[in-house]
Amino acid sequence: MNQVMVDARSVRKSYGSNDVLNGISLTVEQGEVLCIIGPSGSGKSTFLRCLNHLESINGGRIYVNGELMGYRQVGNVLYEMKSKDIAKARQGIGMVFQRFNLFPHLTALQNIIEAPIGVAGMNPEEAKTLGLELLEQVGLGDKGDHYPSQLSGGQQQRVAIARALAMKPKLMLFDEPTSALDPELVGDVLDVMKNLAKAGMTMIVVTHEMGFAKEVADKVVFIDKGQIVESGSPKQVLDNPQEARTRAFLNKVL
Repeated sequence: MNQVMVDARSVRKSYGSNDVLNGISLTVEQGEVLCIIGPSGSGKSTFLRCLNHLESINGGRIYVNGELMGYRQVGNVLYEMKSKDIAKARQGIGMVFQRFNLFPHLTALQNIIEAPIGVAGMNPEEAKTLGLELLEQVGLGDKGDHYPSQLSGGQQQRVAIARALAMKPKLMLFDEPTSALDPELVGDVLDVMKNLAKAGMTMIVVTHEMGFAKEVADKVVFIDKGQIVESGSPKQVLDNPQEARTRAFLNKVL
């Protein structure tokens, strides 16, 4: 039986009187790919950001690789961890955003090796070797000396994936990684993600790419209004949804 990599228990998040997450509970085992689908504003991206404590939560618990994320528990009370401890916990989690967030003044290779050297203390030569290997892995072996402005959106996103992988994460989070791309650039990014899945990377992907979810996901979760409406295998959720709300959503996007 695989180890549970992510265990979210009754996660709640609100901004003032606006409840964004209303008790999300799910588990992801090591090596699994979970795709989260749902309409805009349903809480998908917020949930992803809570998983690595880019957003604090108002209730529930999140465990990543067996460790409570973002908090320490004393009795029944949670205390938020210090920022340096959160940063350390976050090192095992890679995240790729809609926008690539590359440093414009650094080359592709420099973007990738910045954190391994500056955060993880890796030897610069070792980091460079790793960076070049990762560029090859995402199909950009000849682009290491290119600046972000010299790369297409799809290429920048693949550099962003390589940058996240450079910290050797146990878990990868993808927040609609293809939504900002021109349609003809989407395939290259999805191919990199498919290869990661085949290699056994644990992945949680917020996506509107239903074809990708059908092909790659082990589980699909449909979220609406901060709640899980339906979850199961891609065949169950995407091909034979049981809930009227899921069917209505899929009728619009498929």
